[in-house]
Amino acid sequence: MTYVSRTVVDRAMAAGRRVNRAPDWPLVAAAILGLISMMEVAARGAQGPDDTVQLSFALLCGLGATMPLALVRASALAAAALATTATFLTLVSSLPLTYGGAIAQLAVLYVLGLRHTRRVSLLVVLPFIGYAVVVASGFSVILLGATAGALGLGHARRIHGDLRDRDARRRVMEDSLLEHAARGERARIARELHDVVAHHISMIAVQAETARLTTPGMPTEGAQRLSAIGDTARTALTEMRRLLGVLREDAGTVPDRRPQPGLQQLNELIDEARASAGASTRLIVHGHVVPLDPGIELTAYRIVQEALTNARRHARGAAVDVELDYTDDALHLRIRDNGPGPPTTAAASGHGLLGMRERAAMVGGTLWTGPAPASGFLVSAVLPVVSS
Repeated sequence: MTYVSRTVVDRAMAAGRRVNRAPDWPLVAAAILGLISMMEVAARGAQGPDDTVQLSFALLCGLGATMPLALVRASALAAAALATTATFLTLVSSLPLTYGGAIAQLAVLYVLGLRHTRRVSLLVVLPFIGYAVVVASGFSVILLGATAGALGLGHARRIHGDLRDRDARRRVMEDSLLEHAARGERARIARELHDVVAHHISMIAVQAETARLTTPGMPTEGAQRLSAIGDTARTALTEMRRLLGVLREDAGTVPDRRPQPGLQQLNELIDEARASAGASTRLIVHGHVVPLDPGIELTAYRIVQEALTNARRHARGAAVDVELDYTDDALHLRIRDNGPGPPTTAAASGHGLLGMRERAAMVGGTLWTGPAPASGFLVSAVLPVVSS
């Protein structure tokens, strides 16, 4: 539908120009059907006995059934009530319905079904139901079927429109949730790049410069190479900061200055999981605890975090054990629950397990997921040890 600005209309009228407005189709239809109804009544009056009162009443009933169609946009209920009253009076007076009145009656009932509930529609068509029960003629049954069909068609179109709108809203909500999740993931990637990778690159630049300045008797060629290493590291750091700026801008977030979590924060994570799941969640540590490389600790933390999330989602109420085993060359992680076992294919179709495997692979580790030896689900990871 095309809407014309009121200001544009006023200016056009002031300039003496004609403005084309969309026609009021219900009003036009009411006028045409009213004219048809009048012609039908006049034609029947010319063929029958000269009864002015009956002819006038039939004419009023015909107009009463057609003219409410002009009000259908403003109030479908009022239009349907007026048209039904006129049609019912025509029937109980043993007057024949006009084609114009019948068409207008069905049209307002269709719009009524389109805009109102079935209960309201049923109240409007009660006179037709009563007429069909009392008269019990073939015509009354046909009339009742036609009115019910008009209402049903309107209701069907309204339900179809509601379902279509609901589906559109659902798609918009899903797209919004996916975009929100993607923005959050980009922001987290930016934080991890800044806190882990950028730190190591800056250390390369510092150590190269320190070696060049503090090593006595270094050949000129070696000093130049160290200087080139430092310059390359600083260039890489600058480019990474630019990339982080793009990621944060795309994520719509401000830089988060909080330090990335590590193994020291596992107790807080376990407490949070225990409180939210309402079940036993234990942290078991074996071996000699030593500080590890920040990237290794962050990877271990994220794997435990994702495994606990999966346990809450797929094995709600199950007890979970988180085991850390420190050895000389690796950190072994085992997250095991006593739930029903591996998630179904549909439930496991997300990116959680794949994300854990990718995290482990990025630091040179491995990760395995599957059914636990006795019962439940097991996530097992081996991460190489790099002391911080």
